[in-house]
Amino acid sequence: MPKVQPIPSAGSGRGKRGRGARVSTSLAEINVVPLVDVMLVLLIIFMVAAPMMTQGMPVNLPKARRATPVTAQQVYVTVPASFAKDRIVQIDKDEIRIDILPERVRQLMLERTDKSVFVRADGTVAYKDLVFVMDRLKDAGIEKVGLVTQPEGTR
Repeated sequence: MPKVQPIPSAGSGRGKRGRGARVSTSLAEINVVPLVDVMLVLLIIFMVAAPMMTQGMPVNLPKARRATPVTAQQVYVTVPASFAKDRIVQIDKDEIRIDILPERVRQLMLERTDKSVFVRADGTVAYKDLVFVMDRLKDAGIEKVGLVTQPEGTR
């Protein structure tokens, strides 16, 4: 509720052009309902949009008859079809240049006892490029490098 404050009449120096009574509002009654509404709408937008943003590089894995599914939580290095042009690989969800691959893998493997990495390479990647990536992984101290394939009956 606004409060009306009286204006002192003597010695104010305003003359005839003075204003009327001052009205002040209390800051104790801040309305937070619009803020909560906006925050809930933003939360819903992010909840809907987040699954759409978690796509990785498109990789067309080669097929193998004796492929076995991987069950352990491992580090995946993805080599896309465009590797020969841009020299970029992906570690889990992070795209990095091939020159800094050994350092990033070393950082990931500091706390792990199992020093193994799985390489997912597109079927069109040249063998020399795949060997180059595997060589960089060996430079990083990786003991085992596994190649990920798909079973023959899958797309």
